[in-house]
Amino acid sequence: MQIFNKQSYTTAGFFTLGIRLVVGWTYFSAFWRRLILENKLIEEEAGYIGAKFNHFLPNALGIKPLIEYLVSNPDMLWWAMVIFTIVEAIVGLFIMLGLFTRLMSVGVFFLAMGILLGSGWIGTTCLDEWQIGVLGVATGFMLFLTGGGYGSLDYYFAKKGKAFTTKKWFGFLGSGELPIKNLKPVVFIGSFAVLLLTLYTNQVFHGGVFGTLHNKSVKPKLELADVTWREGQLKFEVYRVEGADVYGSFLIGVQLETRDGEVIQKWDGEALSKLSKEQISNRYVAKIAPGKHSLIIPLGAKADLTFEPGVAHPKQSVVLRLIDISGIEWTAEVN
Repeated sequence: MQIFNKQSYTTAGFFTLGIRLVVGWTYFSAFWRRLILENKLIEEEAGYIGAKFNHFLPNALGIKPLIEYLVSNPDMLWWAMVIFTIVEAIVGLFIMLGLFTRLMSVGVFFLAMGILLGSGWIGTTCLDEWQIGVLGVATGFMLFLTGGGYGSLDYYFAKKGKAFTTKKWFGFLGSGELPIKNLKPVVFIGSFAVLLLTLYTNQVFHGGVFGTLHNKSVKPKLELADVTWREGQLKFEVYRVEGADVYGSFLIGVQLETRDGEVIQKWDGEALSKLSKEQISNRYVAKIAPGKHSLIIPLGAKADLTFEPGVAHPKQSVVLRLIDISGIEWTAEVN
């Protein structure tokens, strides 16, 4: 038996007015910041949103192949960022206005899911992106159930007797009575599904349910691959997979050593700051580049680096060592 009538939905939707306004602004403000206050869709500018999107790549959950495809194809990435920004603007504005509230709540749900899966692992102190993601998913689900009440355009048009508000589809896309006979299973199953998603992502990204807590945004981590020293050239791939997204890894030392620790060749911060473009082959839009006193490696950046040692290859095993300004070091066998 249906225990919710039209008045129940109107009241429930009215009670969520504060949530609609705040959540709507969080999404609309993304558009406002990127295009009105400052244009962050210019590819050559430091604040380009595509480069920030690249930061999600190393530890994204489930959508990593999509992110990698986009950051490997700058033209496609730019269009994706434009479309994403427009969608955020429409969803945010319509949620605040309460226009097609349930349809927009689905937009909130999936936008939040994208944030959660892509960047839920990022956050230096309060697990910022994860909290934004899971709360957005829960909010989207709740607003779908309630729709908009007093203070929404859905309610205004319905009260004015607009013909489209009497259609069955409006109950699914707008507000008013939700055309589902038995809501209890939907509410219970949906609510616990959101809870399970919350617990799962909290554990995967941060170890927040059991075991050892970890935070991949605290200190930089580099991965080295394909390290070779042949025909007078040292080549290797470097990939920054952890650390704060707003702060680069500042490499101040690259050196070749024997297994006994004897330094064969060394490039210090000054030498690394003078690397040429030909020595750095970037894969993604977040680019490794020489800084004033070091080699700067942003989060999510991957590149092939080429050096020319001024000495001959010794007839013994060699180790490559990279040194960050923080004192962290990474090593790999040279083939």
